[in-house]
Amino acid sequence: MWATVAQFRWIDAVDVLIVAFAVYQLLLMFKGTKALQMILGLALVYLASRVALKGGLLTLNWVLQNLLGVWFLLIIILFQPELRRALATFGLRSRLIRAFARHEEAHMIDEIVRTATSLAGKKTGAIIVLERESKLSDSIDSGVAIDARLSRRLLESIFYPGSPLHDGAVVIQGDRVVAASCFLPLTLSPDVSEELGTRHRAAIGLTEETDAIVIVVSEETGSVSLVRAGVISQGLDATALRRLLGELLEPPRGGASGAKPKGAAVHSAAA
Repeated sequence: MWATVAQFRWIDAVDVLIVAFAVYQLLLMFKGTKALQMILGLALVYLASRVALKGGLLTLNWVLQNLLGVWFLLIIILFQPELRRALATFGLRSRLIRAFARHEEAHMIDEIVRTATSLAGKKTGAIIVLERESKLSDSIDSGVAIDARLSRRLLESIFYPGSPLHDGAVVIQGDRVVAASCFLPLTLSPDVSEELGTRHRAAIGLTEETDAIVIVVSEETGSVSLVRAGVISQGLDATALRRLLGELLEPPRGGASGAKPKGAAVHSAAA
């Protein structure tokens, strides 16, 4: 053992650090996805095969070794969307690609603002959820999978009163609409105004538990609201909504973001 330690060079330390960093990044990539469970199962099968080999169980080792290849292919085939999103998330960690992604972020904000303004003019109710760091797996699983590129036409068709998906929330990840007709948890706070409807209460309830941003269009008044951290900003026009989304979605620069727009009524759902 001491001989091995004595032969340990600085290049070996670099080698270990690179492998550790790669494993850590892989875990971050698959965090929150169902593929992670399959990968953990794959690791357990590999560990069992090594134990079987050491114990002299050659037949069991042969079966487990062949199962490893099948398991790996199953992960790739069954979880293509999750793997694609995980790889995209990993790529966005690069500053260079983050700079490239600003265009997509601007497109997303523009499509959401145009959709909210259009729906407000028609007094068509809507609730649009923007996922951030907190995973919204429960809400997504409660709805209907979409996985389509974000666009104004798509959102308007979903919230069209005659659409079977209009009753519920749309969840957006990046520039993708991942699910529609999703159920959100209602707030239990007694401080919420009685004038607020179910959509607003659901938006407040979700943002009390996660860091998501929710845009709500009132069916009764055509008013546009933005909810984050249990706080609702009401009566937003297109300019105010665009500015708020830009401030909330851009990376923090050491100062507080999310300034409240002038003329918007803000009610705190928390005491």
